[in-house]
Formats: sequence, C-alpha cells, structure tokens
Amino acid sequence: MAASELYTKCARVWIPDVEEVWKSAELIKDYKNGDASLQLMLEDGTNIDHKLDPKTKNLPYLRNPDILVGENDLTALSYLHEPAVLHNLKVRFIDSKLIYTYCGIVLVAINPYETLPIYGTDIINAYSGQNMGDMDPHIFAVAEEAYKQMARDERNQSIIVSGESGAGKTVSAKYAMRYFATVSGSASEANVEEKVLASNPIMEAIGNAKTTRNDNSSRFGKYIEIGFDTRFRIIGANMRTYLLEKSRVVFQADEERNYHIFYQLCASSHLPEFKNLKLSSANDFLYTRQGRSPVIDGVDDTKELCSTRNAFSLLGINESYQKGLFQVLAAILHLGNVEIKDRDSDSSIIPPNNRHLTAFCELVGVTYQDMSQWLCHRKLKTATETYIKPLPRLQATNARDALSKHIYAKLFNWIVEHVNKALITNVKQHSFIGVLDIYGFETFEINSFEQFCINYANEKLQQQFNMHVFKLEQEEYMKEQIPWTLIDFYDNQPCINLIEAKMGILDLLDEECRMPRGSDDSWAQKLYNTHLKTCSLFEKPRMSNRAFIIQHFADKVEYQCDGFLEKNKDTVNEEQINVLKASKFDLLVELFQDEEKATSPTGQVPGTGGRTRLSVKPEKSRETSSREHKKTVGCQFRNSLQMLMDTLNATTPHYVRCIKPNDFKLAFSFDPKRAVQQLRACGVLETIRISAAGFPSRWTYQEFFSRYRVLMKQKDVLPDKKLTCRNVLEKLVQDQDKYQFGKTKIFFRAGQVAYLEKLRADKLRAACIRIQKTIRCWLARKKYLRKRNAAITIQRFTRGYQARCLAKFLRRTQAATIIQKYQRMCVEKKRYRQKQAAALAMQTILRAYMARQKYQALLREHKAVIIQKHVRGWLARCWYKRCLVSLVYLQCCFRRMKARRELKKLKIEARSVEHFKKLNKGMENKIMQLQRKIDEQNKDNRLISDRLAGLETSYTAESERMRGELGRLRGVEEDAKNKGNQVNSLLEELEKLRKELSATQQEKKTIEDWAQTYRDEMEKMVSELKDQNGSLKKEKDDLNRSIQEQSQQMTEKMARLIAEETQQLETDLNEERSRYQNLLTEHLRLEEKYDDLKEEMALSSNVSKPGHRRTDSTHSSNESEYTYNSEYAELEEGSRAAEDVTRGIDTPLTLKLQKRLTELEQEKQSLRNELENKEEQFQRARARDDAEFKKARGAELEYESLKRQELESENKKLRHDLAEMRQSLLGHPATGAGAPGSPAYKVLLDQLNASCEELEVRKEEVLILRSQLVSQKEAMQHKDEKETMTEPSVYVEDVSKLKDADEIKQAYIGLKDTNRSPRFMCKPLEVSDLLSRLRSAAPDFHKLNEDGELWLVNQGLKETIRLLEHQLQTQRRSYDNEVEALRGELQNVKEENNRQQQLLAQNLQLPPEARIEASLQHEITRLTNENLELLADDPTASREARVIILRRMVDLMEQLEKQDRTIRKLKKQLKVYSKRIGEMGAGQAEGQTSPGQMVDEPIHPVNIPRREKDFQGMLEYKKEDELKLVKNLILELKPRGVAVNLIPGLPAYILFMCLRHADYLNDDQKVRTLLTSTINSIKKILKKRGDDFETVSFWLSNTCRFLHCLKQYSGDPAFMKHNSQRQNEHSLSNFDLAEYRQVISDLAIQIYQQLIKCMENILQPMIVSGMLEHETIQGVSGVKPTGLRKRTSSIADEGTDTLDSILRQLSAFHSTMCQHGTDPELIKQVVKQQFYIIGAVTLNNLLLRKDMCSWSKGMQIRYNVSQLEEWLRDKGLMTCGAKETLEPLIQAAQLLQVKKKTDEDAEAICSMCLALTTAQIVKVLNLYTPVNEFEERVSVAFIRTIQTRLRDRCETPQLLMDTKMIYPVTFPFNPSSLALETIQIPTSLNLGFLTRV
Repeated sequence: MAASELYTKCARVWIPDVEEVWKSAELIKDYKNGDASLQLMLEDGTNIDHKLDPKTKNLPYLRNPDILVGENDLTALSYLHEPAVLHNLKVRFIDSKLIYTYCGIVLVAINPYETLPIYGTDIINAYSGQNMGDMDPHIFAVAEEAYKQMARDERNQSIIVSGESGAGKTVSAKYAMRYFATVSGSASEANVEEKVLASNPIMEAIGNAKTTRNDNSSRFGKYIEIGFDTRFRIIGANMRTYLLEKSRVVFQADEERNYHIFYQLCASSHLPEFKNLKLSSANDFLYTRQGRSPVIDGVDDTKELCSTRNAFSLLGINESYQKGLFQVLAAILHLGNVEIKDRDSDSSIIPPNNRHLTAFCELVGVTYQDMSQWLCHRKLKTATETYIKPLPRLQATNARDALSKHIYAKLFNWIVEHVNKALITNVKQHSFIGVLDIYGFETFEINSFEQFCINYANEKLQQQFNMHVFKLEQEEYMKEQIPWTLIDFYDNQPCINLIEAKMGILDLLDEECRMPRGSDDSWAQKLYNTHLKTCSLFEKPRMSNRAFIIQHFADKVEYQCDGFLEKNKDTVNEEQINVLKASKFDLLVELFQDEEKATSPTGQVPGTGGRTRLSVKPEKSRETSSREHKKTVGCQFRNSLQMLMDTLNATTPHYVRCIKPNDFKLAFSFDPKRAVQQLRACGVLETIRISAAGFPSRWTYQEFFSRYRVLMKQKDVLPDKKLTCRNVLEKLVQDQDKYQFGKTKIFFRAGQVAYLEKLRADKLRAACIRIQKTIRCWLARKKYLRKRNAAITIQRFTRGYQARCLAKFLRRTQAATIIQKYQRMCVEKKRYRQKQAAALAMQTILRAYMARQKYQALLREHKAVIIQKHVRGWLARCWYKRCLVSLVYLQCCFRRMKARRELKKLKIEARSVEHFKKLNKGMENKIMQLQRKIDEQNKDNRLISDRLAGLETSYTAESERMRGELGRLRGVEEDAKNKGNQVNSLLEELEKLRKELSATQQEKKTIEDWAQTYRDEMEKMVSELKDQNGSLKKEKDDLNRSIQEQSQQMTEKMARLIAEETQQLETDLNEERSRYQNLLTEHLRLEEKYDDLKEEMALSSNVSKPGHRRTDSTHSSNESEYTYNSEYAELEEGSRAAEDVTRGIDTPLTLKLQKRLTELEQEKQSLRNELENKEEQFQRARARDDAEFKKARGAELEYESLKRQELESENKKLRHDLAEMRQSLLGHPATGAGAPGSPAYKVLLDQLNASCEELEVRKEEVLILRSQLVSQKEAMQHKDEKETMTEPSVYVEDVSKLKDADEIKQAYIGLKDTNRSPRFMCKPLEVSDLLSRLRSAAPDFHKLNEDGELWLVNQGLKETIRLLEHQLQTQRRSYDNEVEALRGELQNVKEENNRQQQLLAQNLQLPPEARIEASLQHEITRLTNENLELLADDPTASREARVIILRRMVDLMEQLEKQDRTIRKLKKQLKVYSKRIGEMGAGQAEGQTSPGQMVDEPIHPVNIPRREKDFQGMLEYKKEDELKLVKNLILELKPRGVAVNLIPGLPAYILFMCLRHADYLNDDQKVRTLLTSTINSIKKILKKRGDDFETVSFWLSNTCRFLHCLKQYSGDPAFMKHNSQRQNEHSLSNFDLAEYRQVISDLAIQIYQQLIKCMENILQPMIVSGMLEHETIQGVSGVKPTGLRKRTSSIADEGTDTLDSILRQLSAFHSTMCQHGTDPELIKQVVKQQFYIIGAVTLNNLLLRKDMCSWSKGMQIRYNVSQLEEWLRDKGLMTCGAKETLEPLIQAAQLLQVKKKTDEDAEAICSMCLALTTAQIVKVLNLYTPVNEFEERVSVAFIRTIQTRLRDRCETPQLLMDTKMIYPVTFPFNPSSLALETIQIPTSLNLGFLTRV
C-alpha cells in the first residue's frame, strides 16, 4: 500500500518543535495527494495547519502504535526515525525508570544521576548464562554476551563504551569489569579479579577530575584487556591509556577541579605520615584553587585517599613507593606556587629562599640553585657555540607549568606500568575481553587541540562502528538467503582523510612544528590554502583567520588554532630535565631514566609524554633515541589510535553508548535537545538509519503466525506455517517489495508492521464489536425473559394475595360489625354508669364544698365581727389615749404656765408667814385631791386590767394557734404598773401577729406550692431516674458486651502475639540453623579448595619427579581401587603438603583463607557451645558408669574362673567317655560288631565327629577366656596391688584351700543350681540325638570290608586301630549287650553334662567373641549385685574375696594351659581318626559296588541336627576387611540397582550392624575407624558423582537412616519410645556416639545442600521456558515484534521445555526419593525448596523482562501455578509449605491482571501484594506493557500513589529474590520398625566376608 494512505483521520504524526525537538499531533482530516498542508491537532487541543515543503512534499513522520512504545529494542519499532527513537527513550527513562535500551547491536545507557539497585550480585546471577535478548537491556547483558561469545566462538571480544563527559562511561565500564570478575572468578587464588577492580580507584584518583558536566570525569581514554585462560577464568589484565589531559594539572576552568589525587593529599595533610610533604588546604595552592570548587558534595577526599592507598597495597605497590608517589605529587603542588617575578622586560627571577621552591627541591632531591636558575633561563645551541638566554616572566611561568605537566605525565605512566605489572600473570592467556572507556564527541565554545584529537578518535570509531553494523546487516541477509541490496550509509572516510592523510591537518601540523619559526597563524594559512577549495568538509569561519571548521559525522566543529603547535610539540626545557635526572630521589630518577621509552607498557600513551628538547651528545645511539623521542603528540596519538583500531578489528565489538539526559545533573530529568544531539553524535541514529534503509522489522515464522493468526481464515491455516505466512502476506500486502521471506524469518520494510498492527487491531475491534453485540443481545434477552417471568410470577402472587386479602376483609368486616355492636353497648353502658357515678360524686363534692364554703363564710364573718370589735375598740382606745395625752399635755402646759405665774406670786408671798400658811393649807387640800385622784385612777386601772385579761385570753388562743407568739402578752399582765406601755406593746404585738399570720399564710401557700412543685419534681425525678436506670442498665449491658469483646480481642491479641512470637522464634531458629548450615557449606567449600590445592601441589611436585607422577589415565583406571591406605598416607603427609601449598599460593590469599578458617571455626564452636553442658553431664554419667563397670568386672572375673573350671570338667569327662568307649570295644575281641560300617562303628564315628566339633568350640572358648582372664588379672593386680601386699599370708592360705578342681567344680555347680536363668534353659543336643539314633534298627553289614581295605586303616591307626578292628569283628554276637552298655554310659554322660549344656547349647551357634558375653550376661548381673551388696555390708570381706578369687585365677590359668595342651593333642588325634574313618568308608563304598551287583538299600548316614541360630542383629568382620567393606558397600555401589532390588536403607543397616558388633566387642579403635571410613567414603563418592541426582538422593536417604539408627539404638529413652523389646536389646552398650551423630548430621546437611544444587542445576534451565515462555493456554499471549535484540549468535536452539516437562521432572525427583526410602518430612522440605526455586527464578525473570509483564502473561502464570498446586495435591504435599513459597509469584501474576487506575485499585493492590516488596511492585507496574491496543498502560501518577501508600513498609530494598537461598533443613527422628536380625545380605553386594552374629 502507498505510504500516503496511512495519513488518514486520527493518524498520529511527529512535527518539529523548537523546545521539545519533536511534538506529537493528530490528523483531523484525511490527507490527499496534492494537499499543501495537513490539518493537525496537538496534544493540548490546539489546531494547527502544518505546511508541507513545496519542493520535497515530505510528509511528517508517522508515530508508532502505543503497544510498540517503550520497547526494549529500538529496532522493534515499526517506524524507525529520530522522533520515534527519542520518544521511546523518553518513555522508558521517565515513565518506566529504565536507563538501558537496545538499538540493534548498541546498548544505549542514559545516566540517571541516581543510585539504582540494579547492579547487585543477585542481578549478576540473574543475567549470567542468559541470552542477550531474553532479559531486559542491561550492561550485564552486554558483558554476558561478550563472555559467552568468547567462550563459544574462541574469539576475542571488545566492549566499546563512549559518550560525553558525565554520561556515565566510567561507571558502565566499571560494572562490566565487575561482571567479568564475578561470573568467571580467577584461575588461581591470587585474587586477580580483585586486583582488576582495585585498579579503578587508582586510575580514578590520578586520571579523573571534576568538570562542569561531571563530578568524576575521566580525563583520559583507557583500554583494559582482561585475560582469560582455557577455562575462561580471569588470569590477568592489561591497560592502555590515551591522551591524558595534562593541561588540567596547571589550569582549571571555573567550577572544575584538578585531578582527585591532589585534593585527597591536601585533605589528608594532617596525618602524621604526610607531615613531611608540607601540604595544607587545597585553597593554598595555585594548581588546586583556580576552579574555585575544591570540594565535591558527598565526597570525602580523606576516605577516598584511604581507598586509593588500599588499592595500591593490593596491587603490590608498597608503602615506600606510595610515599614516593605522594612526595612527587606534593612537589608538583609546591612547584605551582613558585612565584616568578620580572627582573626586566626580557628576564625574570625567583626571589631567594622561596619556601615553595625550597620545599620542591627538598621533596625531589635537587639543589635550590640549579632549579631556580633553569626555571628562569634556557640553553640555546648553534652550530658553533652554546649560550644561556634568560626568559621573560611569562615564558618562565609557561616553562614551570610545562615541567609540572611533564612530571605528572611521567608519574601517570609509571603508575599505569606498575598497575599492569601487578595485573599480568605468568599463566598463558588464551583469550581476552577488552573494555574501551573513551571520550565521546565533544564540541564547546572554544575548541582546541584536545577536542580535535578526541573528535578524530571518534571519527575512527564511528567508521569502525558503521562498517560493523553494515557487516552484520549483510551477514543477516546472506544467512536468511534473501536478495541483497546495497544499503547507502554515511561513510566518514573523507573526514578521516582530511585529518590523517598525506598533507592532511596532522601532517601539516607536524610540518609546521618542524619549521624554525612556525606559528599557529602560518599553519592556519597553510590549511586554508590546502583544503579550503579542495575539501567540502573543511571550512573557514567568516570572521576569523585563526580558526577552521570541520564537518564531522556528528556536527560541525570550529577549532581555534591558538596553542595547536605548542600542545603538539609538548616542549620541556632540557636543562630542567637534567636537573631532575641528577636528583637524589630514586623514584624521580626512575621516572626520567629512559626518556625514549616513557610510554605505557603495552604501547605508546599519546599525550602523556611530549617532545622534549634536550642537549645531547652527538652519538649515534643518542641521535636515534632523540629522533625517536621527537615524535609529536599528534603523531603518537595517530599511531596509538591505529593500534587500537587494529585491536578492535581483530575482536568482536560490543557497543555501549552513554547519554547524558541533562546538563544540571538532575535525577530522571530528560532534555530532548541534549539527548538528540548525543544520539546524533554517538551513531545511534545512524544505526537506525541503516536498519530503516533495509528491512528493520524481522519476525520468525512462528512469531508471525502467533501474532497475526487473527488475520487468517481457517482455510488459510496449513500444516506448513511458512507456507501459511506466505499466503497470508500476499493477500494482506500487495507490494512485494515491502517484505522478503528469509530462511527462518520474514523481513519487513519500515511501517509494514504498523500497517499489520492496524489490520490486526481493526480485526480485533470488529470481532470485539461483534462479540459485544451478541453478548449484549443475549444479556438483554436474558434480562427481558427474566423480567417477564418475574412479572408473571409477581402478578400471580399479587392477585392471589389480593383475593385472600378480600376474603379476609369480608370476614373481618362481619366479625367487626358484631364486635362493634357488643362493644358499643358495653361502652355506652360503661359510659352511662361512669357518668352517673361522676354526677353523684360531683353533687356530693359540690354540696360538701358549698356547705364548707358557707361554713367558712359564717366563720369568717364571725371572726371578722370579733376582729372588727376588737379593732374598733382598740382604735377607740388609741384615739382616746391620744386625746388624753394631748389634753394632759395641754393641761400640763397650761398648768405650767399658771404654775410659773403662781410661782412668781408665791415667791413674792413667800416672803411672808401668811403665805406659808396658806401654802400649807393649800397643800393639804391638794394632797387629799391627789389621793382621791389616785384612787380613781386605780379603779380605772383595774377596769382596764379586766378588759385586758379578756383580750389576753382571746388572743392567747389565737397566738397559740399562730406558733405560740401570744405568750409575750403574759408579760404584759405581770407589768400591771405599766399599763400604758403594755397597751402599746400589745398593739405592736397585735400588728406583728397580723403580719406573722399573713406571713404564715403566705408560707403555707408557698409550702403547698413547693410541695406541689416538689411532688412534680419527684415524679419527674423518678421518671428520670427510671430512664437513667434503664440507660445505666443498657450501658451496663454495653459495658459487659464491650468487656467480653475486649476480653475476646485481648485473647485473640495474646494468641496472635504468642503466634507472632512463636513465629519469630521459629524464624530466629531457622536463621540460626541456616547460618550454621551455610557455615558447613563454606567449610566444605574450603575443604574442597584445600584438597584441590593439595592435589595441584602434588601434581606440581610430581612434575620434577616423573617416576612418581601419576597420569590421568592411571588415575581414572584405578579410581575403583580406592583404599584408605592412601588417605592415611595423605594424612601423614598432611603437614608437608600444607607447607608446600602455603609456599605455592599467594601470601594474601593464605592469610585470607587462614582468617576465614579461623572465623568458621569460631562460629562453629559458638554454635556448639550449647552442647557443652550436655557433654559434661554425659562425661559425669559415664564416669559413674565406669565406676560401676569396674565393680562389675570383679564379679565377672569370679564367674569366668568358674566357667574355666566347668570347661575343664567337661574336657575330663569327654576324655573319660572316650577311654570307656575304647575299653568297652576292646573288652569283646571275639565279636565283629565294631567293624567299619557297623552301627556301632557308625555311632562311634558320629560321636567322634561331634566330639571334634565340641572340642573345637571348647578350644575357642578357652582361648577367649584365657585372654580375658589375663587382661582382667593385670587390671585387678594393678588396682589392688597395695591391698594384696598388706595380707599376703591370708591370700596364700585361701588359694591353697581352693586349689582342688573338684571343689571349684562343686561350688560352681551349686551356684548354677541356685541362680539358673530360664533364658539359658535349652534342650541338650548331641547326647539325646545320639541315643535316638542308637535305638534305630541296624542295617546288614555282613558284606562290608570284604576287599581288605582295613589294612589301610591299620596303617593309619597303628596298633590301637588294628586292635579295635579285631575286637569289632569278634563281638558280633554280643552286639545288643554292647549297645546297652554304651547307652548306659552315654546316659551317665548326659546326666553329668546336663547342667553345663544348658548354658552352652544355645551359645554354640554364636561367634566365639560373642559366646561368653551372651551366655554369662545373667551371671554377671547377679554377681555384680551381690558384690555391691557385699561391698556395702562388709568392704573388707569384699576386698578379701576379690583377692582370693585373683589367687584362684592364677592357679586356674596354669591348669588352663595344661588343658590347652591336652585339648590340642586330642584334637589332632580326632582329626587323624576321622580322616582315616572317612577314607575307610569311601573304600568300602567302592568295594561294595561290583559289576552285576546292585545295592539293595542305600546307606543313610546318621546326622545329628543342629538348632537354628538365634541372630543378634550384628555383622562381624575382620579388621583387614574394613577397606573392602567400604569399597563394596559405598564406593562401588550402584544406587539404581539397590533402590530397585533391595530394601531401602540397606547400606545404612549393614554399616550399623557392623558398628554394633564393634561396640559389642568394646573395640573403640574399630568403632572410630569404621565411622571415619564411612564418612570419608560418602564424601568421596559425592565429590566424584555429586552431579548425579540418584546418587546424592540415595546417600542422603542412607545417611539419614544411619543417623536414625544411631539415635534409635543409642539407649536414650527419648529415642526408644517406639522400639520393640527386641530392638531395645540391640541398643549400643559400650559407646556413646553423640558426637559422631553430630558429625553425621553435618554430613547429611552437606548432602542435602548438594542434592538441592544438583536439583537446581536440572530444574533451572527448564523454569523460564516452562513457566513464562511456553504458552500453556494457546492463543492467550500475543507475540510482539522483537527487533534485533535476539541476535543469531546469541540464540541457541529453541528449547522444548514446557510446564509438563517441569512436572515430569518433579515427579521423577519425588519417585526417586521415595524409592530410596527418604523420610517423608525430608521429602517435604526438598519439595518446598524446589518450589521456592521455581517461584524465585520465575519472578526474577519476570522482573527483568518487560515483554513478560502483560495481562495475558499473568493469566498464563496463574494457570501454571494452579498446575503446580494440583501436582502437590496429587502427591499429598499440600501441607509441606511449598505453596506458600509461590505466593510472591501468584501476587505478581494477580498484579498484572488487576485494574490499575483509581485510588481504590491502589488500595486493593497494597492490601493484596503483601508478599512482594515495594520495589518489586513498582518494578512490575513500570514494566507493565500492553500486548494489544485494548490494554492501557499504568500511569505515572498511579505508580506514585502506590509508592506513597507503601512508604511506611519496613522491608529490604532488594529487587530480586535470592535464588541461592536454601531453607535450613531438619532431620526429624524417624525410627525403623525393621528388626536387624531379619536383614539378609544379598550376594550381589559381594559382602561374603561378613558373618551374621
């Protein structure tokens, strides 16, 4: 289809923008051919009219579909152009926080300016072994790809890291080297990888500095070759450096710093070791203060110097050299502070005694005078003379700075050389990986010689990059066999020719430098004249004649010519160099001792050593050296760059392009302008352009079929998918040029995938619409039918309900009418009666009320009349009193007046006697009148008193009723003399009483009102109290309920706390157990490393001794013949081997290993401290047992002496029986019954055989008894030596009394009769069988011995046998008598030996070592108890008895020796006798069978049957058979055959039965060697076949079974609960193997961990394919375009592992462990670990693969997890905890499927994903990628909401799960019900040398 057809409405395009470079817009109108503009709408809703270029008519770039945005590989984009690349990088960087992106073969790394947790060891392990495209882009993926191709293709690799300053080049290179050091390790123990990493801080200190763009900018280029051996382990490294920026030593721009090392020294100047350097603050030195930024935020220069010094030490640069280096650096700083002043215009001078120059001279060891002279002068030579010329101040200052730069460059080269020496090893290098950390394209406002060289190097690298990309494209096309078309790409060879060709810029620069008066201006003119008109890439600025412009591949750069010549020459004053060479400072002399070789060890270091003009002697060699030294900087740089290009062309390159997102160092801030500029400069866009020119989109046929299956019809799908894809593409895309069919892939032009995606989306959209239509129709119809049925049902029920209601209403109406009638009648009747009663009551009340009112009115009227009467009387009296008082007063006044007048007259009359007389006469009259008046007044007073008494009486009653107030009136009656006053008082009292009456009435009313109010209040209060009581009851109930709830909550809380505490304790215990098991693993690893070192040292020592060297073939052929003698020999030579190993390995490694071993031993000892108390208790208990055992040994000695006597008596009786038989046979010489073959002869033969066997048994018993008696005698003698010496006479007497054997025998027989145990009662064997056989009928023996064979017998038996033969022939008649006599004799023997046979008969079946212990156990116990009782009762008697027994034993030993000699003699005679008889019988058989004569009746020999042995569950073996046992049972045992054919755990049972026998013998050496051999053999077989799951599982099962047996039969009651009585009898009796149980437990832990590793190695390659990549549910997942991220060289064959493969493998593991008899609890732990590995690996890959984070993949994962759970359910393992280990994976799958939009969704996610960390949740959300257009991306705001909600979580920031984590294993005790005595040893084990006991 035409490209213009894609520009339809709603299509999105990119248009240029000034600020954002490119801006997205959407077409609002279809584009038609010929339109001059496009109608667009921006994202902010603005409509614009985009004009098209009228000449080119180029349409704007189309935007990729949303599902392709954020891809891992830029080449996977359908539209490949600059805006698409920029937008994809921005989305990944800003939205997804992903800093790495593939661009074809290039890894684009954007500096985040933030520390990210993506470089840990877990991430390294996750990327290790993975294909480059399988995981998300990462620097580790590139490193892994380089490492893998080096190992696979046997070709050297290079990683080229480039970018601007501050883009992160150094960090990327550092992480790449860290990856190599981690995944490969080192070939030796010299820690080469640590040294490689340690070179970084050194090179950063001396070569990195702070710039305006970067705080740690590398100011030089470096190429590090990391060498590998044939096993691809690091063996060393080599470093080349390029173009050190020497000018930074003497000058820094603003906000920049000098090299870090100077500031580190200044910051550490206070340290004692730096006092002699005379340093101070960095602001005090010129060379460190020019940038005015001496401090970097967050960097401690003092600590950095410590790191630098540690790195120096690690690389072998000792303290003296370090001191020298720092001395030179301090001298440079002091030299910069040397002040040069003008002497005149043409000369300069340094003031005398300049302290900085003095310090410089002291530090470098030169004289002050020489240095000060040659800093201000220079020597000039002509053809005839030499003279000294003074220098102006400016030139002298430049010369000083040039010397500083030269010294620093020499020092830099020296350090690089010594670093290389430390990194180079003697091991031959097989291959290498080079890491190139070089500057990117640079352009500044002022560009000089350094920028010119940098851009020149980038031109060369870009050319190499273009050619490599072009080559890969060509190889891809040729491999896929598609037509090859030439792709046009930018070739920068013309630019390179402009710089380096003949008459190029560098050539003209060197020529100008050789000119005597060359200058920058003349060089610029030559450039203009040469290239201005001939080269289009060279331009001249318009406004300058001292600059030029070069059109580089990235951009145009204008270079200023000033300083080019001087920097190219790099001139240093020759005399200054000579002064330094004459220094007394050895390091400085070493720096300048070889000027012409002052380069890096592996090649010339350009820019670090410039051209130095020196005065040299005219010698040939010196001239050659001078010419060699006079190479300019440009020439040196060109040569080294060519060498670098040759190295890169000889390797497979891998490209890392570092991008600086902004100039302000802001975290995750993206500046599109700066990013585009760098993308253009670093070649990323060129890669895109080359890819876009061909077929950038590439799909495999399977991927295409899976993705676009929806576009095919059913008839189009053919069995051949390739043909199906062809047919479909021909229908969908008409233009055949838009795609090509390759061998395995389909190639598409740019934009075709977008077109196919559009068709797919349209098809899916149409299908979705159709599905929605159908589903909505079905839902609507279903809803309608449901509503219709519901309506009908509702109507039916409603109508029925209404009918029922109507009937009910009618019935209720009728009933209500009747009820109402009667009810109304009752109501009316009741109402009438109520009214009647109320009327009567009202009438009664009213009449009573009216009567009361009338009575009250009458009473009130009466009382009112009385009151009125009294009041009126009182008023009248008051008026009268007032009138009387007034009259009296008037009278008094008048009388006074008359009296005064009369007095006046009297005064006059008084003067006369008549007057006095008249006066007296008048006085008498007056007295009489007064007397009469007084009487009248008294009368009146009495009347008034009477009246008052009446008033008082009336008022008294009233006053009594009114609270008794009238009592006061009684006082008025008493005051009869003061009536007037009393009246007043009465009136006042009356008034007061009225007031009180009214007050009392008021109070009464008030009291009544208050009573009413109080009553109301009480009623209200009662109601309130009732309400309050109710509320209180309710509150009480609530409180009770709340208390119950709280108690329940507290109970639950306590239970939860207890559970949490228990869980915490379990967690702590598991952590401790895990730590202990990890220590065991580390200890095992160190042991294996030690063994490997010992083997290597042995091999290295054998190199010099070829006669003793063992070849590999010999070793392999003799592996099966392994014996422990070699191990013992190795142990004996352990010290010498350790010394050899110590001398062979590196000293730091030895110290490190020793320190690590010490730490491991300390930790292991600390873990076992808890067992010490138990061990001490065990030792104390064992001491007590030993004491008791020693006491018991005395009793045992007594019994054994009696046993020896019994054996003597038996031997005597046997000899006596034999003698009696001989006499009885010799007693009848006439008969022939004793002839050979006769019954008597046969009986005699059988009896002799039985006697022979019996004597053999007795002999063995005697030997054992003798050895034990001797050892015990020595022990008893040593113990009782002092006691024996105290009473010698008594002991001798006692011994003499008991020397008679008969007395000892009788005493022993009596002892047995009284202490016989039923356990040893058994039926006698030989005698009874012999009697029964003698009673049988005798055959005919007449024809025997007719051939004269008796002569041979007579020759063998000598005279005695001949006499016996004659007697047997002559006594045939007396046969019966002889039989009876023999029977009687045998019966006597039977009666005599019956008691002895009872204990011995059963023990005869046991081995000799076990007979005594088994038969005498009961007697030992009894005698021990008796001895203990005797010792408690009478210690002295006990001691005497023991001494007596000891003396008896001495005598018995002598008798035993005699018996021994006798037994040997008799045994020899019996052997000879039985041999002769056997020969005689054979001869008779031959003589009887003659020709023609048949034997009528076969002769049946008379056999004496033996009783079946009662085995004790022990296996006996000889000491020399121990190695054979270990070899056959462990080293050469095939687990598969044992697991199938034999019982589970058989080797463990066999080993334990052997151990039991060693314990039974009390042989501690045998126990120790057996256990040690077993443990070492198991370790050896695991080391040899540790990768075989069946072997490891088999020995894990047997080791656990062996451990359980040690516990079950240990005698510990805790382990004997489930034992049977027989099993308890089989317990170990002599040794406590608790310590060995711990050792075997540790061995089981090691085997378990080995099993887990073996299982992990099998499972891990299957997990990702089966759990993630394989589509278990077909058609759910959609395959997205992958671009070039899966390189052909990186992809192995397609894996076929599916989920079914994993389940089959799990079933195989489970069945194998079940067949081997592994404990069920242990199987559960193994399955739990398996599921943890599956979940952890799957989740880690999910977190590192953006293409897997989609909704459909979440469904696949959940389905796969359900299948795993079903497997657990089928195996009955749901309770083993395996399901819980999958919880993080389940929650991650749920997270992919849940809705991710609103705050409610965020809350649901936070509550759901409890097993995931915040980092994992955010990572999944960032990686979530829609597979289809219908899915939506997760917004940044939603992710921030999640982060905010999860901010308070306390968790580790680790992103990935630890796949190496192993749960601590426990071995629960699992006793066996299998009886040891029933175990049979199959012959296939070749263990015939073992004897069952």
